[in-house]
Amino acid sequence: MVTLAYLLGLIGIIGVLAYHRTNLRTFTIAIAALLMLGSLLNVTGQISWLVFLVIAIPLNVPSLRKSLLSRPALNAFKSVMPEMSRTEKEAIDAGTVWWEADLFRGAPDWNKLHDISAPRLSAEEKAFLEGPVEEVCRMVNDFQVTHDLADLPPEVWQYLKDNKFFAMIIKKEYGGLAFSAYAQSLVLQKLTGVSGVLSSTVGVPNSLGPGELLQHYGTNDQKNHYLPRLAAGQEIPCFALTSPEAGSDAGSIPDFGIVKKGQWQGEEVLGMELTWNKRYITLAPVATVLGLAFKLFDPNHLLGDEEELGITCALIPTDIEGVDIGRRHFPLNVPFQNGPTQGDKVFVPIEFIIGGQEMAGQGWRMLVECLSVGRGITLPSNSTGGIKTAAMATGAYARIRRQFKLPIGKMEGIEEPLARLTGNAYVMDAASNLTVSGIDLGEKPSVISAIVKYHCTHRGQKSIIDAMDIAGGKGICMGPSNFLARSYQGAPIAVTVEGANILTRSMIIFGQGAIRCHPYVLDEMNAAYDDDEVKALTAFDGAVFGHVGFVISNMVRSFWLGLSDGRGSSAPRKDPTLRYYQQLNRYSANLALLADISMAVLGGSLKRKERLSARLGDVLSQLYLSSATLKRYTDEGCKKEDLPLVHWGLQDSLYQTQEALDEFLRNFPNRPIAAALRVMVFPLGLSRVRPSDKLDHQVAHLIQTPCETRSRIGRNQYLEATENNAVGMIEAALKDILAAEPIYDRVCQAAGKKMPFMQLDKVAETGLALNAINSEEAELLYRAEEGRLRTINVDDFEPQDLAANPYQDTQKNIAA
Repeated sequence: MVTLAYLLGLIGIIGVLAYHRTNLRTFTIAIAALLMLGSLLNVTGQISWLVFLVIAIPLNVPSLRKSLLSRPALNAFKSVMPEMSRTEKEAIDAGTVWWEADLFRGAPDWNKLHDISAPRLSAEEKAFLEGPVEEVCRMVNDFQVTHDLADLPPEVWQYLKDNKFFAMIIKKEYGGLAFSAYAQSLVLQKLTGVSGVLSSTVGVPNSLGPGELLQHYGTNDQKNHYLPRLAAGQEIPCFALTSPEAGSDAGSIPDFGIVKKGQWQGEEVLGMELTWNKRYITLAPVATVLGLAFKLFDPNHLLGDEEELGITCALIPTDIEGVDIGRRHFPLNVPFQNGPTQGDKVFVPIEFIIGGQEMAGQGWRMLVECLSVGRGITLPSNSTGGIKTAAMATGAYARIRRQFKLPIGKMEGIEEPLARLTGNAYVMDAASNLTVSGIDLGEKPSVISAIVKYHCTHRGQKSIIDAMDIAGGKGICMGPSNFLARSYQGAPIAVTVEGANILTRSMIIFGQGAIRCHPYVLDEMNAAYDDDEVKALTAFDGAVFGHVGFVISNMVRSFWLGLSDGRGSSAPRKDPTLRYYQQLNRYSANLALLADISMAVLGGSLKRKERLSARLGDVLSQLYLSSATLKRYTDEGCKKEDLPLVHWGLQDSLYQTQEALDEFLRNFPNRPIAAALRVMVFPLGLSRVRPSDKLDHQVAHLIQTPCETRSRIGRNQYLEATENNAVGMIEAALKDILAAEPIYDRVCQAAGKKMPFMQLDKVAETGLALNAINSEEAELLYRAEEGRLRTINVDDFEPQDLAANPYQDTQKNIAA
């Protein structure tokens, strides 16, 4: 009995030490003390002490550990390490790690999350959002833009230039606005709610493009020449990276330049002869300056010893002879300016390289560093803004539109997609806000930017489908009053660009996250590639034994937190969100464990197991979305009325986390190890469920009922009731309908019968005749009926107004 109690105590204490990640020295001392206690109890003998000493001495004596263990391990590690290309290394090294590293390491520091200051607008940024941004929203009629003009009107283009919409990222010393990432995000969210063409036009110059690259890498002459002109709208920039042969695999671009001497403005200069063929380049048809990515070669060694210099970025004025732009692509009826550009043996001076001659071959590093910022702002903001506006408008429509004598939003079949739409709007806004907070702190979060790019555009696409299902006929008939169709058509664009979502999910999120966020893997890799043997061994020794302890700790944490579903683990709040923090602790430990085991078992083949990588990336992503949602709730003052949104967001995200883990284990190729891992990760089976019908009902009710919570869902969106803004008109109609309902009830009571809730103008006349209402109340009923009909009716057109090339014109052309 004593022996059994001792063994159980020994296992328990070792487990506690591993759970809390006790360092090696303390761990060794604790085990020695336990063995001494065992000796006193006559439980442990010489064999136990011998085993302990054989293990403990080499581990605790650095010279022995290095020679007996670390050196052979390093040699074995080197033998299986794949060759890493320069572009792969630059991609891994690009950017910074931030909050995602805590989520990846199995024990998030929640105080660190909540110590991040909530983003705030400066007075200047607030004035811009409430002034020029509101005004340009009033100016834009999206149906005119997308159907009649296939472009923004000239007066809108000029307004954008005059008010420096293209200069939000440019420093004030060059005439720019120097706005925070948070301000940029809110501007783009508001613009997207009005027009995807408008937000894309503004977003691209403020994202990955010449302005961003110039500020970070340009020479003083380049900055002084271009940045003031970009800020004033005198130059319209685009950036040409993608080509027909290299889409997601941007590093394989076939476009090239040859260093040579040639004539430039009557003089012989050192320059480059460039040949390119690019596609899908936003703003290319109207650009005056072209940022160009190409592979640079120096066969005559005019710059140095290397012949293949690598990817290089240059600025090319589009009026140079040989530069071909102007034609357009037609992206899914959201016709923002997007098109091809070509050049064949176009000669330009070497000084056209961004950053000058010394930056030749440094283009890929420049691009991936800037992309980690731009990708975290533009597309997540655009998708978030679009869904916030869609949620507000669809919730209002569901409350106004009636079938079977009640608002359709009260039907359970409608509540399900409406709750998803609303919950996603809340979660996406939370994730976007947390991301730009990091960027404003100076982070360049390459992994997080991939997460929010993928999940905001993915959830955005799914959400707009839900909105269309609710709107029904209103959603499918195009026209000025349709508030969804262009977003529905354009959703695949956001999914496709700036790294296609399939690639982002299957290769980037976990592929970069496993290396960048892991506390030891990158150090181990760097040691393996280090030519200094002494330095490499010392670095590898520290990393690999830290790594071993890390794995053991996550095994213990995964099993224990799986048994308790996280209970007892750390949480920063003792309120209704406490259990969510604890459950996230559990899944963070699971992720850390599975990442290490899969890398150890599968090695380099994990890179080819894209679906396994994608599922681990899904876990990291859902942890990030969940933590962002909890932070939003805290930053907004922990308002109890917002809890249904928090519950929906966390329950949905945690369920997806569980499903990703389950599918990973079901498909892990080594079945015995998968079985052992399942015991550690799911010792009591699967426990998460989707949000309940009751919770869906609460969330759907919120988006249909004007209140502070609903206003927070649609915060900062353009909801003004103007002729061009269908969403604003629906919002006004909702308020009138809700105000009209008690008046309608009074008239019905006075008339002694229940009248249909339609033809409210006739209800008003009946009420006046019965002296049940006054003239002001009657006027409200008239206005409510007008708004109701405007909301539920769809647009119609003369047949000839719909044809881009009418039949008779076609016949004339054929006859001619």
